[in-house]
Amino acid sequence: MQWIKTFLRLLWRTWFGILAGIPIIIFAPIILISIVFDIQWLFTLFKYLWANFVLFFMGLWVKVDSRAKVDKNRSYIMIANHTSIIDIFVNLKLFRMPFVFVGKASLSKLPVFGYLYKKSNVTVDRKSPQSKKEVFNQVEKFVAKGNSICIYPEGGIPDDTSIVLDRFKTGAFRMAIEHQLPILPMVFFDNKTKFPYTMFKGYPGRLNVKILPVIETKGLTLDDLKELVDYTYTIMYNELMNYQLEKSNNKLN
Repeated sequence: MQWIKTFLRLLWRTWFGILAGIPIIIFAPIILISIVFDIQWLFTLFKYLWANFVLFFMGLWVKVDSRAKVDKNRSYIMIANHTSIIDIFVNLKLFRMPFVFVGKASLSKLPVFGYLYKKSNVTVDRKSPQSKKEVFNQVEKFVAKGNSICIYPEGGIPDDTSIVLDRFKTGAFRMAIEHQLPILPMVFFDNKTKFPYTMFKGYPGRLNVKILPVIETKGLTLDDLKELVDYTYTIMYNELMNYQLEKSNNKLN
């Protein structure tokens, strides 16, 4: 019956909140120490184990098709399509090298979590021109410590769920050019269906991910910005469309 499915999905969503919160509470002292004393390897290890813990007990597993040669000694601008809160955990599971997210500054106002969030991520208030300028300095600070930067270039999740890939904001690509950092594009194929933002939808299963070849930006200038954005958008959009087409053909067969 439908009400049973709805109730089970509500329990599953509640279970997710518990899984995500418990390790942060238990290991709060370790997290705080790693941030305050800048013990990068410790914080990176925690995030990796945290992501694996949450995904495993949610019944979600990741299958990766990587076409990129990732050098752990380089910093990247990591980008992916943004369709679900689970995207963050998938990103954390994929890479053991240190990286930080670019996220909303408003989250830094939350008690306790807000402090940890602000200290361990690049924060931006998209309504503030001054905040956008400050992002450059924040990125520079984290990259100098060997971090990569992870950003979702769509700038948010579109309300229209039929949109395959929303148009990209230029911020991530501007960062890549200004800091001369390579772009590492990823495509999340199943996060939207397995764990959507809609409360009473979703189900456990495999999350297929494809890591596309690295896009070098060395020598590029802001004159190349539009071409870089369009190229990256096109290759990611084509991957998503091909995946949908392949799924449709498999159902017909």
